[in-house]
Amino acid sequence: MTNNLFDLTGKVALVTGATHGLGMSMALGLANHGAKIVVNDINAEKLASAKAEYERQGLKISTFLFDVTNEKQVIEGLAAIEKEVGAVDILINNAGIIKRVPAMEMDVEEFRQVIDIDLVGPFILSKHVAKSMVSRKTGGKIINMCSMMSELGRETVSAYASAKGGLKMLTKNLATELAKFNIQVNGIGPGYFATSQTAPLREKGHPFNDFIISRTPAARWGNPDDLQGAAIFLASAASDFVNGQILYVDGGILASLGKASNE
Repeated sequence: MTNNLFDLTGKVALVTGATHGLGMSMALGLANHGAKIVVNDINAEKLASAKAEYERQGLKISTFLFDVTNEKQVIEGLAAIEKEVGAVDILINNAGIIKRVPAMEMDVEEFRQVIDIDLVGPFILSKHVAKSMVSRKTGGKIINMCSMMSELGRETVSAYASAKGGLKMLTKNLATELAKFNIQVNGIGPGYFATSQTAPLREKGHPFNDFIISRTPAARWGNPDDLQGAAIFLASAASDFVNGQILYVDGGILASLGKASNE
């Protein structure tokens, strides 16, 4: 029945770093379609605050404290999740950071930190979640949070773009390895979204705000809820024959050269 394609009832969804913003919005979307939500972070205070916010919106979630870049902690965290909630059926590798520093001024350790969190972390989580899915013979969904910087370059984000470009290719390679186990691995590439982090840039008259609105065919910033449909689709049976793809949710930026100066 096609009306059940997006039903996630009983599925356990781990959304890493979903204490706010886009991760939280995607988690809420999955929950509204029946998924049991698990959120992790490396900061206990953030987890407690996020749990309260989810509850304020009528949703009970499970939270776990572990570092996605630490394989030992990941293994222990996944074991705790399986014991207390259930084995992970849906993984969204959402945890990430960005450091806006010109390449010639960036410390190597800063570069490595971004790569570690944004690329190595998703590899570690995907590796161990996939092992569980294969051993249980249940299939599953792995969704990597890519970026327009998986495709494009931009000043001051060399580490972030390197990580997100690598994450795109990790997505494709994991898809080819795991497809035979009925595990679909895909990515979501957000455009520019209205979040607390971008609030200063979105003030009326700010040059970057004007640039994004003029550069985006939809002529607006994305709302966090705009990501929910993509997340639900890639997490559900509706995408069972979709594998190794990056779904860009960017208001059309990547499809366009931009407006001519006289438009």
